[in-house]
Amino acid sequence: MASAENKTDIKKVHILGKDAIHCGFHLIPYIVETVLGTLSSSAYVLITDSNVAKFHLDTFRDEFTSQIASKSLQTRFITHIIPPGETSKSREGKAAIEDYLLKQACTRDTVILAVGGGVIGDLVGFVAATFMRGVRFVQVPTTLLAMVDSSVGGKTAIDTPHGKNLIGSFWQPEYIFIDAAFLETLPPREFSNGMAEVVKTAAIWNEDEFAALESRSSEIFAAIQTPSQNNAGRGLASRSAAQHLLLQVIVGSISVKAHIVTIDERETGLRNLVNFGHTIGHAIEAVVTPQILHGECVSIGMILEAEIARQMGILSQVAVGRLTRCLKGYNLPTSMHDHRISTLSSSKRLTPDRLLDIMKVDKKNSGPAKKVVLLSRIGATHEPKATVVPDAIIRKTLCEAVSVVPGTPKHSPISMATPGSKSISNRALVLASLASGTCRLKNLLHSDDTQVMMAALLDLQGASFSWEDGGETLVVIGGQGELIPPPSGKEIYLGNAGTAARFLTTVCALVRSTDGSQSTIVTGNARMKQRPVGPLVDALRSNGVTINYQETEGSLPLQITASSTGFTGGHIKLAASVSSQYVSSILLCAPYAVEPVVLELTGGQVISQPYIDMTLAMMKTFGILVTRRKDESGDLLDVYDVPKGHYVNPAEYVIESDASSATYPLAVAAITGTTCTLTNIGNSSLQGDAGFAKAVLEPMGCTVKQTETSTTVTGPPVGQLRAIGYVDMEPMTDAFLTASVLAAVACRAVTSERTLENAPATTTRILGIANQRVKECNRIRAMIDQLAKFGVDTKELDDGLEIYGIDHSSLKEGTSIHCYDDHRVAMAFSVLGSLIPGTIIEEKRCVEKTWPNWWDDLENKIGLAVEGVELSHESKASTSKVKHESGASVLLCGMRGSGKTYIGKIAAAELGWEYLDADQYLEQTYNMTCKEFVHQKGWDAFRAAESEILPKILNQRSSKTIISLGGGIVETEIAREILKDYGRSKGPVVHISRDIRQIVAYLTVETERPAYGQEIEEVFERRKPWFDECSTHRFLSIVEPDDTQNGWRRTRNQVKTYFGHITGAAPNTPLNLQPSRRSYFLSLTFPDILSQQHLLDEDTSSILDGVDAVELRVDLLSPSGSATAPNIPPKDYVILQLSTLKHMTSLPIVYTVRTVSQGGAFPDDAHEQLFELLETGLQLGAEYIDVEITSPRDRIQLLSAHKRASRIIASHHDWTGQLRWTGPEIEDIYTTASNLGDIIKIVGKANVLEENMELRRFVQRKAVEPRAKPFIAINLGIEGQLSRILNPTFSPVTHPSLPVAAAPGQLSFSQIQIGLHLLGQLPRKNFFLFGSPISKSPSPTLHNTGFRVLGLPHHYSLHETSTVDDSVRQIIRSLNFGGASVTIPHKLTIIPELDNLTSAAQLIGAVNTIVPVQQKGGKITLLGDNTDWLGITNAIRAQSRDRLRPDDVGLIIGAGGTSRAAVYALHELGVRVVFIWNRTYSSAQQLASSFPPSFNVKALESLDPLSVSPPAVVIGTIPADALASGDLSLSSTIFSREQGGIVVDMAYRPKITSLLQLAASQKATWLPVYGIDVLLEQGFQQFLSWTGRRPPMQAITHAVHTFYENS
Repeated sequence: MASAENKTDIKKVHILGKDAIHCGFHLIPYIVETVLGTLSSSAYVLITDSNVAKFHLDTFRDEFTSQIASKSLQTRFITHIIPPGETSKSREGKAAIEDYLLKQACTRDTVILAVGGGVIGDLVGFVAATFMRGVRFVQVPTTLLAMVDSSVGGKTAIDTPHGKNLIGSFWQPEYIFIDAAFLETLPPREFSNGMAEVVKTAAIWNEDEFAALESRSSEIFAAIQTPSQNNAGRGLASRSAAQHLLLQVIVGSISVKAHIVTIDERETGLRNLVNFGHTIGHAIEAVVTPQILHGECVSIGMILEAEIARQMGILSQVAVGRLTRCLKGYNLPTSMHDHRISTLSSSKRLTPDRLLDIMKVDKKNSGPAKKVVLLSRIGATHEPKATVVPDAIIRKTLCEAVSVVPGTPKHSPISMATPGSKSISNRALVLASLASGTCRLKNLLHSDDTQVMMAALLDLQGASFSWEDGGETLVVIGGQGELIPPPSGKEIYLGNAGTAARFLTTVCALVRSTDGSQSTIVTGNARMKQRPVGPLVDALRSNGVTINYQETEGSLPLQITASSTGFTGGHIKLAASVSSQYVSSILLCAPYAVEPVVLELTGGQVISQPYIDMTLAMMKTFGILVTRRKDESGDLLDVYDVPKGHYVNPAEYVIESDASSATYPLAVAAITGTTCTLTNIGNSSLQGDAGFAKAVLEPMGCTVKQTETSTTVTGPPVGQLRAIGYVDMEPMTDAFLTASVLAAVACRAVTSERTLENAPATTTRILGIANQRVKECNRIRAMIDQLAKFGVDTKELDDGLEIYGIDHSSLKEGTSIHCYDDHRVAMAFSVLGSLIPGTIIEEKRCVEKTWPNWWDDLENKIGLAVEGVELSHESKASTSKVKHESGASVLLCGMRGSGKTYIGKIAAAELGWEYLDADQYLEQTYNMTCKEFVHQKGWDAFRAAESEILPKILNQRSSKTIISLGGGIVETEIAREILKDYGRSKGPVVHISRDIRQIVAYLTVETERPAYGQEIEEVFERRKPWFDECSTHRFLSIVEPDDTQNGWRRTRNQVKTYFGHITGAAPNTPLNLQPSRRSYFLSLTFPDILSQQHLLDEDTSSILDGVDAVELRVDLLSPSGSATAPNIPPKDYVILQLSTLKHMTSLPIVYTVRTVSQGGAFPDDAHEQLFELLETGLQLGAEYIDVEITSPRDRIQLLSAHKRASRIIASHHDWTGQLRWTGPEIEDIYTTASNLGDIIKIVGKANVLEENMELRRFVQRKAVEPRAKPFIAINLGIEGQLSRILNPTFSPVTHPSLPVAAAPGQLSFSQIQIGLHLLGQLPRKNFFLFGSPISKSPSPTLHNTGFRVLGLPHHYSLHETSTVDDSVRQIIRSLNFGGASVTIPHKLTIIPELDNLTSAAQLIGAVNTIVPVQQKGGKITLLGDNTDWLGITNAIRAQSRDRLRPDDVGLIIGAGGTSRAAVYALHELGVRVVFIWNRTYSSAQQLASSFPPSFNVKALESLDPLSVSPPAVVIGTIPADALASGDLSLSSTIFSREQGGIVVDMAYRPKITSLLQLAASQKATWLPVYGIDVLLEQGFQQFLSWTGRRPPMQAITHAVHTFYENS
């Protein structure tokens, strides 16, 4: 023992009367020697799990073997390994260990060593407590969580289905060995997991320890990130500073718990304190385990329980903020909205009712009363035990929404202070950090924004922070502007903190590096990545700072390269018309530039000048005086001179209260007729919003008294607020939201001096707030949309909005407000909620940005009750379905030159509808051209006329008409309202768009229409938001660079499928999406579809062969190359990509935006951006929209309400391998997906092959349930490939031409078919050609090529016979018969052998295709079809740019069976008259008379009538040699049509027949259709009919042409 003590330095902790806890590094030799030397036994049993065994079991075994031998002990060393994870901690797991011990003949003197995490310690400890009525055991925890928590105190237990740790005992270990070196192999997440308990212990017991944890997180993390070599740290001499710190943290935490356990071993009171965070944390854990770890759940629990204490008035917001910041420092979640939680399907079960129900079963409870450990401050608890807390208080904290109970504030007259100013707090943090010396910041705002600012400054090592006065004072030791780049790979993450993002952009320009190779990445959340920062970046770039955009131009993330000097300085020009924060950013950092800075503001009126003035005043306080220049007359210029220098910290700086936040309690007084005094905001404030009371509330009828330091407002009697007409809120833009909700109920008329012309008497017009569109959300739009829910009318203006006040009794009650995750929206509508009953604020937590305890202060300080509301998801938004009238006309809007006429005419022709041009209608109405109208009467009169005729058009052409509207129809508000109303209730309004450069090029030469009188681009930019506002759909016209036939065909197909789908006339959904048929979609993984158009060209590529749809992975789209997560592709880029894809293929599109947590690249928390892109997909006509069920349910339901003919795929992807196809979780996922989607998609990950069988059983069980929906169910990975083969519905497939597969284990279409055949699920079928002579037929080549390319096991062969004999009958009735082609002479004689005919075959009177059809009972019937007519039709359409018109004439040469198919084809193509010319007139007559009169088929005795009615299409159906031999003579008369036309010859040998030669000799252009082309087209239709699969046309065409040429 002595030798071990000499080598190993140990820190011992006293517990229950002995030094049983031994702490150090690399302790395994010491552990073995101590156990063998002090715990004599006949058997030592080491129990661990398979994860820990990989790292430490061999070392323990070797050490025990060695020391047992060296000591000559008569004992055994036994090991037992169990599966890892919480599932082992069960009755069954305990019994298995006990059985093992009995089998090993272990006796009562056995010593058990529990080596592992908390599960091992709890389970093995309980075994030790009961085996042989109790045996000795030793705890050797290997995780930080177990070291500081579960191993200390003797609590042992197992779990049951009713909860965690409900069966167990107290059984103290003989020793607890804490070997901190074990943590070197611990994953970072597990280390953070343990740090939750360390923070908890400090929070309840020791503020000094907590402060150390607060400020040293990076150092503590570093202590485990560098493995120690050669047992370094075992002794003091080799122990590093990082190891000292780590051990100090662990020992400190253990010491507190050991002290508490010693006083209260059996948890009768004091020991309850270590359960801080556990009451709620355990309830959360019961729902989200095992995906979320214990410490992560406790972390969330701590914040929620701290909020309960704050709600009860026991704990300050300062303490809650510090606790939140500390936990985030260890990468722990602090909210159930954390993306690690919210992206789990199980998170949907984290409802207040569910959590409260779980909390009923808690060892701390006294009967039904729930007990919670409440903090009173950091380092102390409210009571020395858990406190009883009513359910209502817990529920309010847990609810995601709140409702303010209307009434009179019971604390009126109110006197209160508001939190520190966010604007001043952020400026003070920057100034104090850049300064020299120490500054004590008081009244600092404790919020999300200031937390990220402090974290960023620490990452740049720009200052050090500590706390005094219980966290009320922040002590800042400035870094004098000496900043260094963060470690490689470390990004400055700022969430949605716009102020921090703008300020830190310039701060990072001060970061220095000697070689210029280092840089700083500044990034934020999804919304922050959309907010502009371009003008600031432009200014810094022009001053020599190297800044690169990492994603979207003009927004974060930014890469800012460090230089040797920082930024240069000198004359800097900055556009300041978007945000004053750009100005303040440069001003704050300018003293540290190389040269004095002259900052000149450009771009028009400067936004929010008071905030610039605030910055200047604060800089002066910190020692830098900035001069603003004046012109000769003394007027101020927007030019600032900033001297070089260094800030000097004042000893103390008191931060003003937030003036924007102050508007809310003052507004409550105004709207409720009560009095409120704010004690820390007056007319001497640095903040422009401090003028709100005088500028807004006083004109509304409030009594306002304002001193330098206080503001008092008394509201008029309820209902007596006055509208105020025009108010310029440019100096206080953030306060406009508060003004807006008051204006909504300001129903008294404006005073005479404020009256607005041509406006209602209760109008409040707010201007000067354009910058509010680029805040946390588009706040102007948000206020308009949310006020509309109350029935309040508004009007959006370029620079603001108008609100038309009404009596509060008229406002709709029970309104649910969507807050856009914007704190200002939430707090503004809480003011309205104090008057209007039932108002629900959906996202209560968004106020944490500036006033985290607003809801508590509203109740505790103002005196209005606030209730928690658990949203019933449907309440969040109106989800009434948008249902257009059947056959309703479609309106087309868009810029002149966008293609409305061209697209509209194609759409009308394809739908069989009428087409109307609104401009032509106007010209007919006024008997003058549009150009003449504008010239004579002006644009205003023209717009008025447009608006006047629009309702008439809609009334006269309400159905089955494509109506093309003028480009400027959206210029007038009345027309916009008509369009919006039509789109809401009648039919589609489609915005036809086109590349603006192409529009400009077209309009530059177009002269028929009146000139705009301004730049086309300016007109476009003005109209663009109106087009978006008024349209329900969007169609981007893709114009191919070369005017090819294929381009025209693709456009026509795109228009056909798009308009057929959005109108519901022909929804573009595949027939294969049925229970009895297999369906597939190809998953595209290209970042740019445009660069891969050659692969998507169905004429030249095979990538789409066999599939039923194409998946566009929107999250992988990126204009800058391969997408890296998190990735939000620009909306306009997505529009171009999807439109290009729909232009290239008519297959349905599966439109997918996959999030990071579910295997994609889209950020998990970007819900607004996600649903904006999903709505875009619907507008562009995507047939299937994939929506993850972890997305907000209300948004999914709203999306579903807009889907029309499209379908929702409700999906869930689990990449962890933890999802099981048995148990309650998969049932919950399935039920949720079934409720939300039309198609269910669940993807797991198979660890072993058997899990595919579990999946299959689950699918089979669900398939027989009533109203079962299509179900996509697959497993990821190589082990999961079997599930992909067996999945029948929309299996995602890849293709060798793709850069990567969309998911691990994804197979190609052909691979799946081969797999199905090998599994017996796709038996080989035999196909035949019946006829004579057929030896030279290319049909076997055609079909066998298709089978081979698609991996189908089938075979096509010739069966030559002169009659339909028994051999044919035997074939078609055999079980392996797959189908047959029929040619001469059997097209008629085969009919009696068939069971049914298609309508086409009946009318044509001939069959060329036999299709076996399986009926519901399993019986096979034979269906006769004729695909010749389809071959003719498709071949003609492939050559024709435009559809044949109703007044066109067709000519068919010949009167045989093929001629009948030709007649049917021309009728389907819309030809008015079909002439038959045949050698024998009687045969032509007989054929003509066999068709219904509606077909208008006429036999010709001569060709003379054709000179009067020349045909547009000519089809030859006779053998090629019949013309060549002169059996039938033709003349040029048949080709006399001046415009030319299309000529088809059904004979395919020779390729260029006499008929085609004659056509080619004419002056007019006659487009030829060769017989081989028709043969291919009809063969494609046969292939589709037999297999249900799109044939691989490119491969087949190549093979058939090769066969044709060689034979």
